[in-house]
Amino acid sequence: IALKGGRSASGARAASSHTGSLAGADIAAEALFRQAGVIRTESIEEMFGVAQIFAYQPIPRGNRVCVLTNAGGPGILAADACEARGLEVSPLSEATQTALREFLPPEASVANPVDMIASATPEHYRRAITAVLSAPEVDSVLLIYIPPLVTRPQEVARAVREGTLEAAADKPLIACFMMTSGAPPELRLDEKRRIPSFVFPEDAVRALAHARDYAEYRAAPEGRIPRLGGIDTDAARQLLRSAVVDPARGGWLPTGAALRLLDLYGIPVVPTAPADSANAAAERAGELGFPVAMKVSSVAIVHKTEVGGVALGLRSKAAVRRAFRRMKESVEALAGPRTMDGVVLQRMVPDGQEMIIGMTFDPVFGPLMMVGLGGVEVEIVRDVTFAIHPLTDLDPPRMFGGLKGARLLDEWRGRRPRDKEALGDALLRFSALVDDIPQIQEVEVNPIMVFGEGEGCMAVDARVRVGPMA
Repeated sequence: IALKGGRSASGARAASSHTGSLAGADIAAEALFRQAGVIRTESIEEMFGVAQIFAYQPIPRGNRVCVLTNAGGPGILAADACEARGLEVSPLSEATQTALREFLPPEASVANPVDMIASATPEHYRRAITAVLSAPEVDSVLLIYIPPLVTRPQEVARAVREGTLEAAADKPLIACFMMTSGAPPELRLDEKRRIPSFVFPEDAVRALAHARDYAEYRAAPEGRIPRLGGIDTDAARQLLRSAVVDPARGGWLPTGAALRLLDLYGIPVVPTAPADSANAAAERAGELGFPVAMKVSSVAIVHKTEVGGVALGLRSKAAVRRAFRRMKESVEALAGPRTMDGVVLQRMVPDGQEMIIGMTFDPVFGPLMMVGLGGVEVEIVRDVTFAIHPLTDLDPPRMFGGLKGARLLDEWRGRRPRDKEALGDALLRFSALVDDIPQIQEVEVNPIMVFGEGEGCMAVDARVRVGPMA
């Protein structure tokens, strides 16, 4: 259980790519905690609340919570908090509801949350606790008590303790005694165990959700770093040694060399050809086959579209020549003279889901791998997730699941699901590249187009920054 400050990005280095700007000052620690099963809390109070559950209660075996209360309002708030945290507050089984109806008043609700109403006696609490802890459809119980005039909290706490011991269930029970005087000492089960109590339902649910997350982490398989075929590490190193890289301009590879590097690691790349003049561009386009896209090649330009550095759907050599001249004028006017190193021509690719994969180097934690929704809006949408390098075979699915837009990779409105397996393979190959060649300091592949299931993915644009090669 950790409490770490420093979420602010103040003092972070100026980013030279989308990947760097998306990796805030706290991202690396967050990724490490998630991969290592560390529970991160937001306050000292929350840290000690979570610690109570682990110190005094068993770890939940599942996601299903029963909310037991003597007041409807807090029960509803608890159910809402559970849903927001991914905990299930499902209706209890008919057998459990029947058992509750045997002793609760007719006005009580026995579905879930179980509202025993304000007149609930200590005996009602004892029997209800025993019933829900014994129910096979319940993994954990949240008890809420607001002191009415008819019952004393100490008596209720004793009844809860007795019901818990009677059930003898290996399930967590946490309480919420909503009183200014705090939880009664009668909640202690024995010398080593007690029922943790919180002031408000939302705090109790947050702590219980952390325990659930840790249980899922422990139950998950460990994962392994896969052995990948189709990789030519020697050729990749030779490419970097021979590439023209200017440290004064950031150490970025030319676009063509960056895409070739990905290709040497088995990451599918759109057919690409470089050119340094209008006529050469027209010839390369003819060799690739129309229609083509043309993009500026420049180590100094991050956002190509902002300087007129992208032309799509060119269908003839004449169109390519005209586009080259317009692009050169626009780039020199908006980005400055001598910033355009040439262009790259690419065959137009079918429509797919635009994604981004990247790596940025954290001075403390090392390489940070990234995946997210890509395209020109990447810094506006900012839907990305990070993981500490190296990646195991289980990391790509987890990273995809951490995206707010994860459903865009699934079947949606009649559209076939995207090829997540191919994207995951590309991410693992990307991790292998970073592992094999530590001189690589930053990488961004944006976009990498992900096609329909079984149709693969394809890198369309890439930026790679390298240090001196040995």
